[in-house]
Amino acid sequence: MLISHNREKLLNSIVYFAKNTRYLGITKLMKLLYFLDFTHFKQTGKSVTGLDYYAWEKGPVPRSLWGEIKNIDKHADLKQTISLSGDKEEFQEIKAKEKFNPEYFSKRELKLLKDIALIFKDARAEHIVKVAHLPNDPWDRTIKNMGKDAMIDYMLALDNKDSLSREVVLERLSEMREMEKIFSHEKR
Repeated sequence: MLISHNREKLLNSIVYFAKNTRYLGITKLMKLLYFLDFTHFKQTGKSVTGLDYYAWEKGPVPRSLWGEIKNIDKHADLKQTISLSGDKEEFQEIKAKEKFNPEYFSKRELKLLKDIALIFKDARAEHIVKVAHLPNDPWDRTIKNMGKDAMIDYMLALDNKDSLSREVVLERLSEMREMEKIFSHEKR
C-alpha cells in the first residue's frame, strides 16, 4: 500500500513553523507552507503537504487548510496540534501544542523547513505577502492569466534555472498516479 503521510507532514510543518518563527498568524503560515510546497515541487516534482493553493487577493492560500483553521473545533487532529490566541478579527497567533516529529520528512524536506523558518523567522505577514507576490511567480501568473480564486498550478513553479525540466516532472507525476492506481486496487 502506498502511504503519503501528507496530513502528518502538514501538521508537523505547522508545528515546526510555530516553534521556529515569531509572529506566526494564519496569513504568515499560509505563505510559509506555499514556499515549502512550491520550492519542493520545483526541486523534485512533488509538494510536501499535498495541499492545493488558490490565488487569493493577498496571495496564495491553501483554501482547505484556511477553512480548517477558521473552524478548528471541527478538526480534532488540528485542534490537538495547535491553538489560536488573540482576536479573531485582528491577529491570531498560532501556537504548537505538540512536539515536532521529523520522522515523516525526507532530509530535503527537513532542510527546506529549516531554511524557510530561518529566512522568515522574524518577518511579519505583511512582509511575506510581498515576497509571495513577486512578478512572474506562480501566484502572480495565476492572477494575471486565470484571475482571482483560481487554483495555482504547481507546474508554474518550474523555471529553467534551479528546477527539474517540465518533461521530467510530468513523467514523475505520471509514475506517481500509476503507482497510486496499482496500490489502491490492491487495497480492495
